[in-house]
Amino acid sequence: MSLLDELYREIILQHYKSPRNYGPLDSANVRVMGDNPSCGDQIELMVLTDGEHIRDLRFRGQGCAISQASASLMTELVKGKSWEAALGLQQQFKAMIVEGAAPTLELGDLAALAGVHKLAARVKCATLAWNALEQAAHDSGVLEARAKNP
Repeated sequence: MSLLDELYREIILQHYKSPRNYGPLDSANVRVMGDNPSCGDQIELMVLTDGEHIRDLRFRGQGCAISQASASLMTELVKGKSWEAALGLQQQFKAMIVEGAAPTLELGDLAALAGVHKLAARVKCATLAWNALEQAAHDSGVLEARAKNP
């Protein structure tokens, strides 16, 4: 195992064992449930948004190290960002995981999950939180507003 593989493994394990932004967010005005029926991963994503920005977000759930680490890393990355920026990061992440695109600098430690692309059964695990984020954007009206004003 290379030094880089070992570093990536450590990042995933750290976020799995001590997830960031884990727990309830009573002030959330958007809540989304997501699940991966093929393996049993589940997530509840709670978002506090003003319509333009993600002011705060937290998650709860259960699942494998990949799904939980991805959720933890995602919440760290998108908290405080505009919906437009967050959804742009989501597209970059999905390109990396689904299509095997090279990780971008903007994804930071999420590059640790790039190898998931080679594990087809784990792609849904890695993208679960990101799909919940997209659903939260839809539920908050962000996607409809973007469609009307491209």
